Order: sequence, then structure tokens, then C-alpha cells
Amino acid sequence: MAAVVPQDECESLAGRPIVSAMALDGSEPIAGARRTARSFMTEVQAVHGIPVSDRAMCMVELVVSELVTNAYKYAPGPCLVDLEVRDGVVEISVWDTDGQLPSVSPADPGRIGQHGLEIAMAVCRSFEVRREPVGKRVKVTIGLADDPGGHPAGRLA
Repeated sequence: MAAVVPQDECESLAGRPIVSAMALDGSEPIAGARRTARSFMTEVQAVHGIPVSDRAMCMVELVVSELVTNAYKYAPGPCLVDLEVRDGVVEISVWDTDGQLPSVSPADPGRIGQHGLEIAMAVCRSFEVRREPVGKRVKVTIGLADDPGGHPAGRLA
């Protein structure tokens, strides 16, 4: 009897997203999450031949750092970080156990800290937060190519 190969396994790998996932228990240094994100983006470029601008490389590290910091600070237990490259963007998704949705603090030039969410929203093309059956998920996208106008999010429109 011939083996049946599902149709999606016959598709070219060229059109499929490139993904990476990391599970963190809350005790790892945040620098490890940044290194893993940088390694993934370096691999996207070196192995898969997808150009990644220096700006995108830095923004991915920054956003992973900020989102994981928030997860460690406000959510007890583990968090999951997923990175997916497709259609000229990298999507960063961070799940944690706290169901409370984050909010941006009011502007206060004297405030020290608590700017992570503002930073992520400023440098990302899209920003989404949603409750999950357990906890919440923050999902952002960053353009891989530089914006000719110099926008930090890599908006090319």
C-alpha cells in the first residue's frame, strides 16, 4: 500500500514561515532570551537567505527583552516566546500566566522605568494583546527591511 503524503508536506518550503520557540520558567536571565532571538534572526539571514536589516535585528532584541521583562515582572510562572518570519516581517509572540492586560502609563517625564510597553508599541508595525484561556498573549510585528524614511518600525508605506 502506498504511503499517503498530506498535501501541505508536498508544498515548497520556500513559502512556509520560519519559526522558533522558547519556553522560559522565569529563572533564566533575560539576556538569554535576547541572545536566542538574535541567533534566530542571524540564522534567518545566513541559512535562509532572507535579508534582515541591522535595525530589525536590534528591534527584535529590544522588543523580546521588554516583553520578557514584563512577563517576569508581572506574571508568576513560565512564559513562552515564539518568533515567526513570514512575508517580510518577524512576528514576536509572548505568552504569560497573568490574565491582566497591560496598559501604557500616562506620560510623566519624571517616571523612571515602566516604559517597555511604550517602546514596543513605538518600534513595531503592529501590536496586539489578547486574553488566552490561561493568561495573555502579546503579539507584535517588526519589518525586516529598513524604511526609506527611517521609521524605527520599518514601515514601508
